[in-house]
Amino acid sequence: MSRFWYGKKSRKHQAANHKYSLVVSVAEYHRRIDALNTEELRTLCRRLKITTREDVNSKQTTSIKTDLEPEAFRPNLSDPSQLLQVDQIEKLTKHLPPRTIGYPWTLVYSTSKHGMSLKTLYRTMLGLDTPVLLVIKDSDSQVFGALASDPFKISDCFYGTGETFLFTFCPEFQVFKWTGDNMFFIKGDMDALAFGGGGGEFALWLDGDLYHGRSHSCKTFGNSTLSKKEDFIVQDIEIWAFE
Repeated sequence: MSRFWYGKKSRKHQAANHKYSLVVSVAEYHRRIDALNTEELRTLCRRLKITTREDVNSKQTTSIKTDLEPEAFRPNLSDPSQLLQVDQIEKLTKHLPPRTIGYPWTLVYSTSKHGMSLKTLYRTMLGLDTPVLLVIKDSDSQVFGALASDPFKISDCFYGTGETFLFTFCPEFQVFKWTGDNMFFIKGDMDALAFGGGGGEFALWLDGDLYHGRSHSCKTFGNSTLSKKEDFIVQDIEIWAFE
C-alpha cells in the first residue's frame, strides 16, 4: 500500500512537473514572446488602433523618400525642353552615366534654333567633352533618341563606349543598353549619323538634312524599333550636354 501510494504520488508529481515544463520552458516562452512581437502583436495593435514606433519610422521614411526622390532626379536645364516632359527627364536621368550626375543640362543644339542641318550639328559639338543626349520627336509625335558617350563628330569608323544607350517613350519608356556583342556605338559622316550595328541594320539612323530617319533592331543594343514605324520623318531635335 505504501509503495502504491508512493508510486502514485511520484507519478502525479512527474505529471505536474511535465505540465509545468510545457508552460514555462525557456524555448516555449521565447517562442510565444516572438509570436506576440510579430503578427499577433501587430494585429492587436491594429485592433486597438495603437501606432507602434516601427509604424511611425516606416511612415516617416516613406514620406521622406517620396519628398526627396523627385527632386533628386530633376536636373537644372539651361533652357526649357520643348520635347521632354518633367517626368520623362526624371526617368532618363536615372539611367545617365555617373559622370553626368549633378551637372546641369545645357542645350547645345536644337532644330528650332539652329535649323535642320547635320553640318551645323557637328559644328555645335566642337569643344565639348561630355556625353550628349539626343532627343528626337517625329511626325507621329513619338519621342526617342540616344545617350552618346562622346560628342558627335565626323569619323572614319565607329567610336564611343558602353555608356552609350538608346531610349524610347514609344509607346512606353524603355532603355536599351550595350549588349557587349559588338562596339558599333556611334558613326558620323557628312551624309548621316548612326548608332548601333550588326546584321546589316542601324539601331538609329538620321540623314544629312536631319529630316529622314530610320530605326531597326540591332545586336549592339538588342533594341526594338524606337519609332512607331521603321522609317520616320523628323519633326524636332534637341541635343543636351552635361556641363
